[in-house]
Amino acid sequence: MAYLYGSAEADALSEQAYNGMLGYVRALLDRARDERGRLPHQRAGGTLPRWPATASAVLAAGSTAAVPQPVSCGALPPAVVLDMDETTVLNLGYEYNDAKTGQGYDAKRWDAWERGGADKVVAVPGAVAAFRQLRAMGVAVVINTNRSAANTADTARALANAGLGTFEHGTTLWLKGDVDGKSGKDGRRQAIAARFCVLAQMGDQLGDFADFFNPPGPAPASGRRLLPSTSRLVARWGAGWFILPNPVYGTGLGSGWDDTFPAARRWSQMPEGVK
Repeated sequence: MAYLYGSAEADALSEQAYNGMLGYVRALLDRARDERGRLPHQRAGGTLPRWPATASAVLAAGSTAAVPQPVSCGALPPAVVLDMDETTVLNLGYEYNDAKTGQGYDAKRWDAWERGGADKVVAVPGAVAAFRQLRAMGVAVVINTNRSAANTADTARALANAGLGTFEHGTTLWLKGDVDGKSGKDGRRQAIAARFCVLAQMGDQLGDFADFFNPPGPAPASGRRLLPSTSRLVARWGAGWFILPNPVYGTGLGSGWDDTFPAARRWSQMPEGVK
């Protein structure tokens, strides 16, 4: 927590991720403009030109790590899709309570936080400026979060209080309970991709990019850690997919001793006098 919520290093990583995302999106927009500066959705009549076939950062239904096929954008308006917690807002109030009490995660306590903590969050470094620039470029900012759809108004208020603007449920704000009711986000991603050409995704968990990273997918011991580096996925990091640091909670903290420190790579120096 001291690292994520209190260190300049974590701030710099977040700023770096947002800067990288903005640069990538600008480059895509520049390549997609016609001689009059219009983007695909701004052209009247005809079917061409459209967004490049690889423009979307959302994978088509049925994609796997071995075959990650992007959805087709056609001539849809552009958007960037982001997770909320520890991606666009830092939950300082909730994590302060965790740190002081030592309590583990409790669904009822988190629900109370969603309903009552809207004024105790702050924007992730880089998010406010990035959202402003995206909107100025005509790119929609869409939040896809596992906060409850029952707390829609409270979630929208938290985003607004953090200086991130206004969001409309079902258009620019998607929550758990929408589409298919699942915590996996692929169903919501497909619904968003039917409305927008999603040029980039940002998150702090691999499941913010594709559900095949989630349980019951491969555990660390059977290769989950290797998935981001597979030949068909490795080029997406920093080019459509942008991840932020989160050493506090989530799927990234499930590695055991043997998964983290392979036996063949261990080293130890015995204390002096010990044989």
